[in-house]
Amino acid sequence: MVLKKKRGGFDVLIQRGLEVLMSDGTILRADIWRPDAEGTFPVLIERTPYDKRSSSESNLGAGEFYASHGYVVVIQDVRGRFDSEGEFYPFRDDGDGENKDGYDTIEWAAEQTWSNGKIGTIGGSYSGATQYRMFSTQPPHLVAGFARQSSADYYDEWVYRGGAFEHGFNTMWTLKHTATNARKLAPEGLEDEFYECLNQEADDYEKWLESVPISPLPPVKSLHQWYVDWLNHPNQDEFWHEFSNARSYDRVTVPVHHFGSWYDCFLAGTLRNYVGMREKAATRNARIGQRLTIGPWVHDPAPADMRKSGDVDFGEQAILGWFETRLRWFDHWLKDVDNGVDTDKPVKLFTMGINKWREFDEWPPHQAVFTPFYFSDGISKSCSSLNDGILRSEKPDQFGEVFDEYESDPYNPIRSFGGGHLGDNNGPRDQVNYEKRVLTYTTEILRYSLDVTGPVKAVLYASSSALDTDWVVRISDVHPDGKSILICDGILRARFHESFENPTTLVPDMPTTFEIDLWATSHVFLPGHRLRVAVTSSGFPRWDRNWHTGKNNALETSGIVARNRIYRDSVRPSHVLLPLL
Repeated sequence: MVLKKKRGGFDVLIQRGLEVLMSDGTILRADIWRPDAEGTFPVLIERTPYDKRSSSESNLGAGEFYASHGYVVVIQDVRGRFDSEGEFYPFRDDGDGENKDGYDTIEWAAEQTWSNGKIGTIGGSYSGATQYRMFSTQPPHLVAGFARQSSADYYDEWVYRGGAFEHGFNTMWTLKHTATNARKLAPEGLEDEFYECLNQEADDYEKWLESVPISPLPPVKSLHQWYVDWLNHPNQDEFWHEFSNARSYDRVTVPVHHFGSWYDCFLAGTLRNYVGMREKAATRNARIGQRLTIGPWVHDPAPADMRKSGDVDFGEQAILGWFETRLRWFDHWLKDVDNGVDTDKPVKLFTMGINKWREFDEWPPHQAVFTPFYFSDGISKSCSSLNDGILRSEKPDQFGEVFDEYESDPYNPIRSFGGGHLGDNNGPRDQVNYEKRVLTYTTEILRYSLDVTGPVKAVLYASSSALDTDWVVRISDVHPDGKSILICDGILRARFHESFENPTTLVPDMPTTFEIDLWATSHVFLPGHRLRVAVTSSGFPRWDRNWHTGKNNALETSGIVARNRIYRDSVRPSHVLLPLL
């Protein structure tokens, strides 16, 4: 036991390496922080693959903070990671499968002498995933959750997006994840050698981003079957069914605060989990108890303490207070404090551009009118793109085949910059240099504000000379000084345009309709600004190369240059669909 000085009303005791027995006999280990006082207390649990001693909650000092305010905090290594026994396979043992480690941990905590039987869950990213996977198991003593920036579907929001492999994120995550557990994975007697080798490979992960093929990743192929499985299942087939939270929203019995960011790689999951549980949770109290908060941040362990993302400073108003926000939530649900949590508007959004918080009764806001803005003829004289086209609210009236054309070269892909990912240079970044090699369509200078709040998508009427290609669409806010700040983006691997389960290759040069999900935003384009749409066919290394063969790109070593067309005539009016308030 180690005594920590109090930050709230209690001194804090710390106990390391408590053994928690799972139903199958596997021992998982946890550290706990608890008030140095007699009596019992509500419990907050984080389950993490990142080492209980250095998880996001541990590093931030969550244990000391919440224990000093009258909670017991448990931070546990998930199965197969660090001090916990068993084999690690992402997400598999955290939900309602053969092993139910989250359920077992909550019920264990409820039985301890320092517990009053009321349990809440905390954590984000993977530690958010351990919560979402567990909610469907209905632990009797679970009262509430607070999940930060995590996914709903591990095919379409973690490993793939729009059918394209999340190359930058998963390559970095897999290498660094392997390196941190190197000694545990090593054959006996080779622990030091493995540690040094795998950590060097993790430090040099950028070289692996450029490797061809990307599967299997040499440093980990013999250590992690799950990584090979991910790449061998590029379609949303039965393999992925187990790892979808959406199939079990109707079994959720507790209020959950879904906390996310406009520039987070798991934004879609945060929104989807909120809507799904709000509509389908098993009890009325669980349904009305769901809350959603989305701020202007990137993926971060403490997003509510941030005011700056990417190239933009959103001001002091972006800061909510990370510990304080969650303390208010749990004080209500676990301590019965009448602090207004149950009467708050269910949806709280930070609107960029005007940099204000706004509250709504639902997501998406019912006031949103989905309005098309069309790719049109003419020159905007606003940027140095391939075409410098115009974006208008009027539908094109041109007949015949009217299109813009470009080549997509997998050997020289357009490089990604900015957006909701976990690599360097994420967030709202200036796209001026990126736009030089892509098609753009830009409005005239706005005379009035455009309030875009809700889901955003692009509808492309397009063709390719190849059997497959990618469609990457980005929306940016063009400032009076010429900066083009990224607002939202998305990708669709063309062979998935009808189904992610059963892809179909393209008929070369055949115009086809494609819908690209740009996820969502809340942003006001101010008078004097412009709105710009950029279209291309790659965003590497954020997403893997499309070799244009129609096959599993992770296994390919060569490909062809595709000639792609975006149509913009009266019959095929490519456009973006914006939710305007």
